[in-house]
Amino acid sequence: MKPTRFETAIALIDKANSEDINAYEVAGIKYPKELLYSQRMSRKLLQFKPSASKALQIAARAQHICRWKIPRDEYPMNRVGYIKWRETLKMMHADLTSEILKKVGYDDLFDDRIRKIILKKFIKKNEESQALEDTICLVFLDYYFEEFAKKHADEKVIDILQKTWVKMSDEGQKEALKLNFSEKSLGLLKQAIV
Repeated sequence: MKPTRFETAIALIDKANSEDINAYEVAGIKYPKELLYSQRMSRKLLQFKPSASKALQIAARAQHICRWKIPRDEYPMNRVGYIKWRETLKMMHADLTSEILKKVGYDDLFDDRIRKIILKKFIKKNEESQALEDTICLVFLDYYFEEFAKKHADEKVIDILQKTWVKMSDEGQKEALKLNFSEKSLGLLKQAIV
């Protein structure tokens, strides 16, 4: 049976992310970093929003597409540089996803919808943009937070948790509280959200 446009789009996003020059190790197995991240995004999205639209599923899978191509150190190592880097990345992610969508035959309307989600247009007002932001935060908290927390002082960790928390919807925050945290991390989270 011929794969659907959706399946082909997902496969092409995975193909692009499988070329990541960075590896991330889980249980002794090395994965291309952004391929693993994108698969975690898809899994977490469907746990959080089982009826997520195909557009939202594609946006989640492509949210970091080819991220390694624009390294952080190409921008000043300050807040302004960080924001510029993030905005440039978002535009690249949206552009690369558009190329894939056109290749598999999606129309401009569908493409525009996914661009808005990836670029997080009208976050807090657009349900799909907010669902993507919630999923990003949930993936961070579930898969990357413990590792991050070990490398930084508690004050910085609490600050990051507070910034993460305000980006999330009430529904996303409730979902986050269901995650399994170490005793120390749960304590930091409680300090952050009081």
